[in-house]
Amino acid sequence: MGGTEDRSTRGTRVVHAALPEPLRDAVDEFARHLASVRNHSAHTVRAYVADLVSLLDHAHRMGCAEVAELSLDTVRSWLAKQRTMGAARASLARRAAAARTFSAWAHRGGLLPTDVAATLASPRPQRTLPTVLRTDQAALLVEAPTRHSHVRPAPDDHPATDGHLTAATVDGAGAEDVVAEAVRLRDRVLLELLYGTGVRVSEACGIDVADVDHGRRVVRVRGKGGRERVVPYGSPAQRALDEWLRRGRPVLVVPGSRDALLLGVRGGRLNPTTARQIVGAYAQATGLPRIGPHALRHSAATHLLEGGADLRAVQELLGHSSLASTQVYTHVSVDRLRAAYRQAHPRA
Repeated sequence: MGGTEDRSTRGTRVVHAALPEPLRDAVDEFARHLASVRNHSAHTVRAYVADLVSLLDHAHRMGCAEVAELSLDTVRSWLAKQRTMGAARASLARRAAAARTFSAWAHRGGLLPTDVAATLASPRPQRTLPTVLRTDQAALLVEAPTRHSHVRPAPDDHPATDGHLTAATVDGAGAEDVVAEAVRLRDRVLLELLYGTGVRVSEACGIDVADVDHGRRVVRVRGKGGRERVVPYGSPAQRALDEWLRRGRPVLVVPGSRDALLLGVRGGRLNPTTARQIVGAYAQATGLPRIGPHALRHSAATHLLEGGADLRAVQELLGHSSLASTQVYTHVSVDRLRAAYRQAHPRA
């Protein structure tokens, strides 16, 4: 197996250097499979590889020198050890999923005589209800860049190449004022898109200018696993987009910006980490709990359902592969209904 190291396995040799070579090779090949065939994100690949290294290290300590010697009992004892060490139910469920994925892959590739983890049960993770803003709170947050001009932009850790501000002295204004106004327009677009479309923060940052269809008011986004979908947005987002593209983006754009819709202060594509800091800063300035972009996604989904949207339509809008992921929002809506009932009904 072996082969040259690529993007999907870079750095894994360090974390699994203590394993026998056959097990190390299996880890590297599995990482390549996740990245190249399953098209998982780098974050998902790292998480699965870390779980697999932990499993194979446990198996090696139990005398396993090759993948073919892995057994269901070994996998179960590994999970039991994780539980005694205090792993949360959600973490155990993810590690069991990683073990099942590896076992199925190894069996298909002839490394395992049988799919030993096919029948492996895993604890159902406790579902915590997502943070959901009220509609008035969501409106306050989305409009915050207009009201709170004192909020400073987060540091930009991904500058574009050949960076310079081409419009820093427009109409005689100071460069700092021009950039601050451009950033404010950028922030408004970011917040409008996160709440108006329900997209993930990584999806919002990945949007290119050509992905926006202004005539139909829809935007193409690339979600998990490279899956594309088209989501609609409303007239407030359209106005924010028009202002950003007319007066904001030209200020920050540099040759290295390429086609990115949302730009950082140094012209590179806006980074999700920076976007999270932006949402948190405006939430704090508005007097809301310090929340992240996912709270706007949760709020959009909940408000759609409360407004009468079909669950399947919300599933498609959010890009959930399973309806079960979307159904959590029905529980949120019911909880809000119960709270309103207890507060308002005389016989509650």
